[in-house]
Amino acid sequence: MQSRLDYFAAAPKTMQGMVAFEQHIQGCGLEHSLMELVKTRASQINGCAYCIHMHTRDARAAGETEERLYLVSAWAESPLYTPRERAALAWTDALTRIAESHPSDALYEDVSAQFTEEELVALTLLIGGINVWNRINVGFHGVHPHEQTDNAAMAEG
Repeated sequence: MQSRLDYFAAAPKTMQGMVAFEQHIQGCGLEHSLMELVKTRASQINGCAYCIHMHTRDARAAGETEERLYLVSAWAESPLYTPRERAALAWTDALTRIAESHPSDALYEDVSAQFTEEELVALTLLIGGINVWNRINVGFHGVHPHEQTDNAAMAEG
């Protein structure tokens, strides 16, 4: 796969705004591990290989386990996540799939029980932000860093 557009080169000022938004959200007080799980989950839903690669790598570097990263796609079926993480992942699923159905009152009650109002705003902006990054990278075919293996070369060949 080849990238369609270098979006940082095409619109540096606009992308600086997006980076500033991301940096602000990173400093909002939510746990780093929770933020990486949320970013990974939204990226899985949106099929963004670039972001899945980035956020699973960042999560591992911060001490996240392989098992929890592998199972985040089926988080609702796994006991490995805390009630706070489960609420954040459910909110992530609902907001990322908002066109399919709106978050229920019951879901809002669940997530509100785990997050303060300020944290809930930050979580919602985090989810919105990763969805924007996913759309940028999927739309412009952002290619994650990789080493081409013999098998990959054969598949392209």
